[in-house]
Amino acid sequence: MTSKATDPEILELESFLPYRLYRLADAVSREFSKIYSDRLGLTRPEWRTLSGLGQRGTMTATALGEQSAMHKTKVSRAVAELERRRWLTRAPDESDRRVEHLTLTKAGLAAYREMVPLAKAFESQLLARLDLSDRSLILAAIAKLEAQF
Repeated sequence: MTSKATDPEILELESFLPYRLYRLADAVSREFSKIYSDRLGLTRPEWRTLSGLGQRGTMTATALGEQSAMHKTKVSRAVAELERRRWLTRAPDESDRRVEHLTLTKAGLAAYREMVPLAKAFESQLLARLDLSDRSLILAAIAKLEAQF
């Protein structure tokens, strides 16, 4: 009799690396979302949009979607909500009227600047759960995997 672990027709999700990475990323993202949701009332797509614009300045919705790995409808809804809050403005592209350049307003930039130290503190607390050698190993391993994709 074959055990499930060695059965070639059974995939144990709990030990399948892609599934484990997804679950870990989702758990970390949910934990971090409590901070920006409680502090600023933002959804995950809204936070990613605010963060992308805060980091890069002016971007198009397409560039935001690529940078944050969000579907265009999520980007569109996030942009609409941040615009409703008057945290971003849209400016039409001079050469292509279908494209808009998105930029944070003073209020949006203030919200971004409020969140930066909180995000960095969250990251530090997350990394503090590992000893120094494990931190170096995991950051290097993540970088290697990211380079492959």
